[in-house]
Amino acid sequence: MNLLKKSLFPISLLYDVVMRVRNAAFDKQWLRQSQFDIPTIVIGNLTTGGSGKTPMIAYLLHHFSDRFSLAVLSRGYKRKSSGFLIADATSSIESLGDEPFLLFKKFPKVQFAVCKNRPEGIRGLLEKSPQLDAIFLDDGFQHRQLKPSFQILLTPFEMPWFRDCILPAGNLRESARGRKRADLVVVTKCPESLSKKEREDYIIQLALEPYQKLFFTSIQYDANIYGASQVELKSFVQNPFVLVTGIADAKPLTSHLDQYGAKYKHLEFGDHHSFSASDCQKILSSGLPVLTTEKDYVRLSPQLKELHYLPISVRFLADEDRFKKIISDHAIRQKDV
Repeated sequence: MNLLKKSLFPISLLYDVVMRVRNAAFDKQWLRQSQFDIPTIVIGNLTTGGSGKTPMIAYLLHHFSDRFSLAVLSRGYKRKSSGFLIADATSSIESLGDEPFLLFKKFPKVQFAVCKNRPEGIRGLLEKSPQLDAIFLDDGFQHRQLKPSFQILLTPFEMPWFRDCILPAGNLRESARGRKRADLVVVTKCPESLSKKEREDYIIQLALEPYQKLFFTSIQYDANIYGASQVELKSFVQNPFVLVTGIADAKPLTSHLDQYGAKYKHLEFGDHHSFSASDCQKILSSGLPVLTTEKDYVRLSPQLKELHYLPISVRFLADEDRFKKIISDHAIRQKDV
């Protein structure tokens, strides 16, 4: 722990106390939680970002939106609208936020809504679409006003909760004790070469409860890039280019590109960055082709026309069918109760 983080540690201890009291108040039902008959499935984390929630939600929608009538409720981080809002043809990245807008464009069969108050948002969705079979809650693990029917907790392989500490000295929104609320845990962004022995050692450190199911996933990069044109990635990286990222963790992407021996200038911005005109000028100043992430593409494409993005998806290292069965069985069982 560096000197700055050490100096912040007393504040982290105070924050931990506050979060313990808050969680205890909900656990002992001193503070009210709303519960719904419909399956409400949270996809969340303990960290401030970079755990892979958006790819996991995309995975779930890809595999289940043809079988079930689904909705996704998000806070809509950094959106310029307020209150409860259902996505429609007039929606924009400004009204929904970047991640909900990206998913809304990719999955037209799915109902999307944003609302900071999750119970209020669920009630709004059910009023609009009472036929819904299930609602996925994007990043709702710390929203204790809702008592969800199922909770999926994501933790990135390189920075799991057992190697981190609470804000502001670390990146945890609450202590690792919060993991016990999860029904299912997914370790994301694992190396493809993760051995059985490494996995077993990792499981010991996670210290999960007997009732919790565990899965390991990695990032799968598309063989092609899209946007201004569709090109094979291995062909595109033969020449120098500019890489633009505004995500919490760009290391997996740069590592993937480095495997190709790619030569690029990396312009790295903060997560959910709102790109300005001067940012775009900086991006274009070299005259080189521009590659970005799919999430950044939805923010940059209105301003930059000659732009490409590299899609990603979730790949399970094992037991993918078991994971899908758990989610499917929960949705069906809850619906029939």
